[in-house]
Amino acid sequence: MTQHVAIIGAGIGGLAAALALLRRGIDVDVYEQATDLKEVGAGIQTTPNGSRVLLELGLGDELQRYATFSKGKDTYLWNTGQKRPFMPLGEQSVDSYGAPYVTFHRADLHGMLLRAVLQAKPGAVHLGKQLDALSQDDRGVRMRFVDGSEATAPLMVGADGIHSRVRQILLGPDKPAFTGCMAWRGLIPAEAIQGTIDLVGGSMWLGPTAHIVTYPVRQGKLLNFIGMVDQDNWLIESWNAAGTTEECLADFAGWHPHVQRMVRNITIPYKWALMVRAPLERWTDGRITLLGDACHSTLPFLSQGANMALEDGLILARCLQAYGEDAGHALRSYEALRRPRTANITRSSAEQVRRVHNPELADPAEAQRYIEREWGQQQVEERYRWIYGYDARTVSLESAA
Repeated sequence: MTQHVAIIGAGIGGLAAALALLRRGIDVDVYEQATDLKEVGAGIQTTPNGSRVLLELGLGDELQRYATFSKGKDTYLWNTGQKRPFMPLGEQSVDSYGAPYVTFHRADLHGMLLRAVLQAKPGAVHLGKQLDALSQDDRGVRMRFVDGSEATAPLMVGADGIHSRVRQILLGPDKPAFTGCMAWRGLIPAEAIQGTIDLVGGSMWLGPTAHIVTYPVRQGKLLNFIGMVDQDNWLIESWNAAGTTEECLADFAGWHPHVQRMVRNITIPYKWALMVRAPLERWTDGRITLLGDACHSTLPFLSQGANMALEDGLILARCLQAYGEDAGHALRSYEALRRPRTANITRSSAEQVRRVHNPELADPAEAQRYIEREWGQQQVEERYRWIYGYDARTVSLESAA
C-alpha cells in the first residue's frame, strides 16, 4: 500500500481527504499557502451524501455539537412572500437517506476536520507553503514552494480550489465562462430578524431574475444569506470581495419587506461572479491527481461543492487502500469513479438556474402554477434523490478497476 501522500490545500476537501487517508493508515502531509487557517464567515449546507462521509470519518460527536439540523425548506414568492413547503428534512432525511441534512458555519466544519487531522497526526499541516512548481518521475513527486523550500512524496493531490495551481501546472490555464449571474453572501445575527425569518429551517425566495437561499447556522444564532442575481457588472470570482448594503438592496428592489430586512442586517455583504467550467475529461497525471473544486468546481444552485469534495476524499482513500500497491491504478480508478457523477452534478447545477430564475415568476397567478409544477415535494424528491442517496462509503470500486 502507498504509505505517504502530499496534499496541496488545507480547505474542507483537502482536510477531509487527509483524514480519510489517515484513518486508513496512510501517512499524509498537507501544504497550505495561507499563514493562518481561517474560513470566511459564511454557511455551508451538508446534504446527506456529505454528512454520511463525516460520520464515516468518526465525526459524529462533532456533528452533534456544531451542526444545525434543518427541519425542512420552504419556497417564498419574491414580492408577496407567499410560502409553500417543498423539502421536508429532519427525521425524514435520516429515514430516507440514512444520514441527516445539516448546515454549518464554514469555520466550524473546517475546524472539526482540522482538529481531527491534527489529532491523528500532529504536525500534518504545513502553513505558508504556496506551491510554485512541481515535477514527477517513477519514484514520486517533487514540490517546490514560493519560500524556496521543497518536499517530496510518492503521490500528490491538488485540493487547492477553483484557482488551483496544481491544475494549471498539469493542464494549463482554464477558461471559465461567466454565467450572467453574480451572488451576494453574508451572515445575519438572529436578533436582527427574530420573529420574521425562519431560524430553524431553510428558505428559497424565487423571483424572475434572482433568487435567495437562507438557512440557520450555529443552532439558529446566525442566518446564512445567499442571493443570486442576473447581472453582468461584477466579474470577479472571489468569495472575500466585500460589497455594500446599498448595492445589495438595489439588486433586490421591489422584493418583500422581509428580504429588505435581511439585506439591511447582513454583517458584511460579500459578492462574487458565478463562473462555469466544463467538466474535465481527465484530472490525473501519473502520480498526481486533483480533488474538489480544483477539478470540478460547480455552481451553488444544488449546494454540492463541498459535498462533492467530501465524497472525493473518501473515494480516493478507499481506492488507495484497495489498489495502493499500484499507485497509478489507484488514482486512475478514483478519477474514473468520480468523473461521471461530478460531471452530472456540474451540468445539473448549471441547468438549475432556469428553474430558480424564471419569467413566469413575475406574475403572481403564473408564479403559483409554476411553483406547483417545479417545486412540489414529489418533483423535488425525484430530482434530488440521486444526489442525496449516493453513498461514498459503499459504492463499488470494481466499475473503475
